[in-house]
Amino acid sequence: MQPVPALHPHPARSRRPWPRLVARPLLALALVGGGAVAPPSATAATIDGRTAAAVAASPYERGPAPTVTSIEASRGPFAIAQSTVAASAVSGFRGGTVYYPTSTAEGTFGAVAISPGYTASQSSVAWLGPRLASQGFVVITIDTLSVYDQPASRGTQLLAALDYLTGSSAVRTRIDRSRLAVMGHSMGGGGSLSAANTRPALQAAIPLTGWHTVKNWSSVRVPTLVIGAENDSTAPVSSHSEPFYTSLPASLDKAYLELNAAGHSAPTSANVTVAKYSISWLKRFIDDDTRYDQFLCPAPRGSAIEEYRDTCPHS
Repeated sequence: MQPVPALHPHPARSRRPWPRLVARPLLALALVGGGAVAPPSATAATIDGRTAAAVAASPYERGPAPTVTSIEASRGPFAIAQSTVAASAVSGFRGGTVYYPTSTAEGTFGAVAISPGYTASQSSVAWLGPRLASQGFVVITIDTLSVYDQPASRGTQLLAALDYLTGSSAVRTRIDRSRLAVMGHSMGGGGSLSAANTRPALQAAIPLTGWHTVKNWSSVRVPTLVIGAENDSTAPVSSHSEPFYTSLPASLDKAYLELNAAGHSAPTSANVTVAKYSISWLKRFIDDDTRYDQFLCPAPRGSAIEEYRDTCPHS
């Protein structure tokens, strides 16, 4: 475990430390005597089984309180729909598929753009679309301009996809433009690092068995979860995921998860470990939802995890 780092405010929005819980206004306040407010203990309302005073103060929480079962499930609590984005309808990337919650009763959502890897199409990361959207995100899985595009280009295309989502897409009114993230597999994972480096206002980045010729990401200011695979021969963790992680600033919210006995393509099909920690990371940093701290810190362990490192800051 590394030393507890100092937290830095995000350029677009001040970022709270991990697990500090702050009192929300009580749902019911009783007046007593000469207009005095009754103490919290006398009016304890509950939300998801917790007293109002114990509820995290983030206005971006979406969905019920999480459990291990809920983040491991193939679908979350939100009903979703999807729509196809034609290549001819956009610029900067070659179209894709948008997945989104059908209800806006809880407000707007954060958004995530996901890139496939070298020679692959969006079908290789398509399983993540409904998995993440049903947890309360708008998600776009993209096709790249060329299947041979290098990581830096994929990073630019991820940002173009986010700009499309928030600017002209049919779901733009469902999205909070200040709460955006990037993900990608292989060269798409390298692209997510490039995108995070280019746009520090992003809230999260998750490279999945990422590949990039650049190894030093010390200028990244976006909370980053690096996921590698023990038996990856295409992007060996020793020359990709591990140096990516170690080069990120010590002051950054960051984590490194190495999948046990897994290969390079592990994130391209339904994978419970990839899903549960990606969901937790996105919830924590896109939604500022401290209810997900329990899955990230202290460091998770289990037979599916070869190694886990993190900065794990606490207030």
